[in-house]
Amino acid sequence: MSKSREQIWDEWGDRVNMAPKELEDWLETEEAKSVGDSDDDSESTGHYSGRRIVEIKRTKKDDLSDDQWAWMGKVVGYINRHCAQGGPQEDVKTSTWRYSLMNWGHDPLKEDGCYDG
Repeated sequence: MSKSREQIWDEWGDRVNMAPKELEDWLETEEAKSVGDSDDDSESTGHYSGRRIVEIKRTKKDDLSDDQWAWMGKVVGYINRHCAQGGPQEDVKTSTWRYSLMNWGHDPLKEDGCYDG
């Protein structure tokens, strides 16, 4: 059963805890560019996702396209799956787990983040 747009919107608001400018700045770092899957030496899926998240966060809810809604659902699913892993026991601040989540708009170390270690 697929989620309604209201469910996606609510989860998106809970899970994507980085502001557009904060995420843009993060995506410019070497750390952001160092993680994620890619077919070759091109941009990783997560890095691409981060750029899309910035665009979506700057779009009014009523103006979101079907494609953007679908991407929001994908982002929420990714964050939920990775947060369920719990993260590393040591060095979480500089972990690829955290960096990957940040590329997807979620900093697990923020007060509303998913890391509780």
